[in-house]
Amino acid sequence: MRVMNVCLRMLVVVMALAVGVPTVRVMAQGATATAGTRATGTVKSVSGTGLTLTTTAGQDVVVTVPDAVKVLMVAPGSKDLKSATPGALSDVAVGDKVLVVGDPAASGPGLTAARVIVMKAGAIAATHQAEEAAWSKGGGGIVKSVDAAAGTIVIASGLKTVTVVVMPQTIVRRYAGGSVRFADAKVSTIAEIQKGDQLRVRGTKSADGSTITADELVTGMFRNYSGLIASVDATAGTVTLKDLTTKKSVTVAVGANSDVRRIPPMMAERVAARMKGTGAAGTAGAGGTAGMGGTAGAAGTAPDGAARERSAGSDLSQMLSRLPTETLAGLKVGDAVMIVATSPSSDTETPMAVTLLVGVDAILRASPTGQTMTLSPWSLGGGAGEGGDTGGGGR
Repeated sequence: MRVMNVCLRMLVVVMALAVGVPTVRVMAQGATATAGTRATGTVKSVSGTGLTLTTTAGQDVVVTVPDAVKVLMVAPGSKDLKSATPGALSDVAVGDKVLVVGDPAASGPGLTAARVIVMKAGAIAATHQAEEAAWSKGGGGIVKSVDAAAGTIVIASGLKTVTVVVMPQTIVRRYAGGSVRFADAKVSTIAEIQKGDQLRVRGTKSADGSTITADELVTGMFRNYSGLIASVDATAGTVTLKDLTTKKSVTVAVGANSDVRRIPPMMAERVAARMKGTGAAGTAGAGGTAGMGGTAGAAGTAPDGAARERSAGSDLSQMLSRLPTETLAGLKVGDAVMIVATSPSSDTETPMAVTLLVGVDAILRASPTGQTMTLSPWSLGGGAGEGGDTGGGGR
């Protein structure tokens, strides 16, 4: 019983962490049904005598739920079972997240439950929406300076600077070098944040938006690449290109968590026109703004070239979640791509793509050096907030 209770507590913590992320993405930890173990996953089907769940490994586990077995309902964010409420098998629905503890079935594959813990899909979705709103109202950008002693970080966010105030209770996380998942971000400290890092923050903004008192922030060192694909290795899961900025050949891994999108040619042309300051998308009226990401200069004037490109880049990052998805198999030699990737901790590691955008021929023609037109790593899972480089973190 003690082992069972420890397992229950650990899994509730895991499930709580899974829903406390800025991207709308929940991952349960799958396990094969073996003696004295547990199975967690998403409910695939429910019957009068049990349920079938699917683990993250794609394995279906058939669970028999005897009448006397306790079914407990827990809220997203729960770290123990103190607030759990009694339920019944009839309360479980397809799409819910469940943790089952029990013993293997007497014959054949499956599990006979001793206890079932349920997290409702609707409650998870509501929690995600609240989390997403909190991150969207925060901010993000490139770290310009860090004062660990004073607990302040200055970031460049779009066309302005913002001071992030880190309190003793602020949760600080840092992306792992080889992962693009927020769930893999490690608990960190302000001392580990470096100039040039990308930072995302949720918290309370000052009235003028120049300061954010952070409830939570996440940082990481990311790299931006752009150019034409020179080769695709489907077996290794990599693409190789000559980066426009460094003029060097670089190989980037494209994994299961990489967000691969294709931009339609006409949309790419519109972004390119905006970068050049031509067309309706690239001009600002008197006293107006130059689109979603940047503010116009003096009344009746458009931003300078670099500002236009940063502003267009902000808009492009916001569009990503609405663009058609693509796969590694759909990429070919000669395709024009823009990539934001993790920064490896050593020269021998391969950077992992967070986002890969293909079909950007017109955009690269408008920014031939690739120096200012870049993607934001926070584009996964949501739109951007004010100031540019904000959005659902990736992850």
